[in-house]
Amino acid sequence: MTANFIFTSASVTAGHPDKLCDQISDAIVDQFLQHDPCSRINAECAVASGVVFIAARFASHAVVDIPEIARYVIENVGYNQPDFNAKDCTILTNFAELPANGCSLGDETQMSDVELDKVTAENHATVFGYACKQTPTMLPMPIWLAHQFARQLSLVRESELISGLLPDGMSEVAIEYINNKPERIHSMVLVASHNEVYSDNAEDLNAALIQHVVEPVIEQNGIGIDEDTHIYINPQGPFFGGGPKVHSGLTGRKVAIDSYGQYCRMGSAALSGKDPLRIDRTGNYIARYAAKNVVAAGLAEECEVLVSYCIGQARPVTVQVNTFGTGTVSDHDIAMRLLDVIDFRPGAVIKQFNLRNLSANKEGFYRKLAVYGHVGRDDIELPWEKTDLINLLSG
Repeated sequence: MTANFIFTSASVTAGHPDKLCDQISDAIVDQFLQHDPCSRINAECAVASGVVFIAARFASHAVVDIPEIARYVIENVGYNQPDFNAKDCTILTNFAELPANGCSLGDETQMSDVELDKVTAENHATVFGYACKQTPTMLPMPIWLAHQFARQLSLVRESELISGLLPDGMSEVAIEYINNKPERIHSMVLVASHNEVYSDNAEDLNAALIQHVVEPVIEQNGIGIDEDTHIYINPQGPFFGGGPKVHSGLTGRKVAIDSYGQYCRMGSAALSGKDPLRIDRTGNYIARYAAKNVVAAGLAEECEVLVSYCIGQARPVTVQVNTFGTGTVSDHDIAMRLLDVIDFRPGAVIKQFNLRNLSANKEGFYRKLAVYGHVGRDDIELPWEKTDLINLLSG
């Protein structure tokens, strides 16, 4: 990548069909873990028109009404239109219920070091974590702003500050970089679904969206915008209805939005719908934790951490670091420091972050991650966002 370039990332609202599926899948994970923290659960969802399909494979002592969870999420997201709503949609299911003794080996928080060695990776995974100094949450600027625009669009709809908006929406932000530093918003796109009240006055809607969605985010963050910045609102014309009526959804199809907006490398596996023992989920969290602490400790301006796991092994087969020439010490030295202070074993990650018990709150935990990113959040407390290794890494 050259020093001067334009980079684009996108985010979507909770009502986007893909994100609706992610939320249903993670709400199912939450419910299983609330009633049995040692549950094994893998839940996937697809939605199109008025049909929702859920496939779940689980081993648990919990009794969970999965269709009811799906209907709750659909209603909570805001789908109450005649063509798609929680009451009338058709829900199809396919379950593989395994013996409850097929659950995990137990509560990792109570395990000894020897016992944690028996908690091995159940699938091959190469995961990535990234952090940089472009934004307060150490996310790249494009995805950070895209999330903020999408979140503001949802807030405006929920508060009815603009009437007639519907749950489905998308934001896209292009940032111009000069000498590898974000300088200005080159362009942005906001797509907002709405009812037919705006069929004859789209210009009024566009003006309201700029006033109540675009301008507040720009003013709050002070990011560079100028007369050459292009702002596009519903550039393909009115977006009537939106949601599953217009386009289908599937769990795990927005991994770039879940992570770093494709600014760095990322794994191909879905994050949502998986219990904490799935290393292709939790591995991403420990890798982010490592990268963020490297940057917070002043060892680099930006950092990517790669961790590879093999089936049947507890310890990763490799931990690599890339600071893209910004490190104050060698990348190899940083990797060795990380291995000294972080236990990357699956069981140890679950233990450190208490991943089995985060769903205990009645509102759940994992469903909150399914929209606006699994990393770089400042609206919820995430254990992998802590920067508590600064002294250990920099000493």
